[in-house]
Amino acid sequence: MFKSFAARTIGTMALTIAGIIVVGTVLFYSVIKTDVINETIHYATRLADTIIKSTRYAMLTSDRVTLGKIIDNIGEQEGVEHVQIFNKKGLVMFSSHHEEINRFVDKKAAGCIGCHAGPIAATMMGRMEQARRYVNAQGKNVLAITAPIYNEPDCSSALCHVHPAEQKVLGTLDIGLFEEPLQKGLVVMRGRLMAFSAILLVVACAAVVLVLKPLLSDQTRDSRPL
Repeated sequence: MFKSFAARTIGTMALTIAGIIVVGTVLFYSVIKTDVINETIHYATRLADTIIKSTRYAMLTSDRVTLGKIIDNIGEQEGVEHVQIFNKKGLVMFSSHHEEINRFVDKKAAGCIGCHAGPIAATMMGRMEQARRYVNAQGKNVLAITAPIYNEPDCSSALCHVHPAEQKVLGTLDIGLFEEPLQKGLVVMRGRLMAFSAILLVVACAAVVLVLKPLLSDQTRDSRPL
């Protein structure tokens, strides 16, 4: 009877510890995954801001050749799925995929609906709102950022532009990055957490057995009739 009780006690304790470790590991991985994705989105939005600033002079001087070269060079970088700039009407002016130039983007698509959901297009978006994730035609996961190009004083006053000062948005930059490095990192992280959890589970169960078994054995001896 006591042996059966000892086995049930040890088994119950082991299962309880195993449940706690598994649940804790899943929750911990979920939090880390969210943090990693958010940090990747912040990196992508900063990259989009850098591209806008890098192309600013070419835009001010209406140097379409230089601007096109900049977009092509960025699009050729490893990990970049696409780069495009389209105007306020949604006409693609520059793109790393040349076949997209002079085409209109779909304002109901994931990258546009955030601003064009209502009758009046929104002019301000938070960093997380600029991001979207999708699977491209080749079946690869892509993280894309849609960043508005704002009208600033030197834009509306430039000799080569006809942008009134009250026009807040001149166009939009859209850049897509392959998610493969992100997914590989998450797979490695998940594997390491699972290995750590397995080791922790074995150690914890062994500790339970080592602590409880002598105590239960003493109770068994004390319960024997004299």
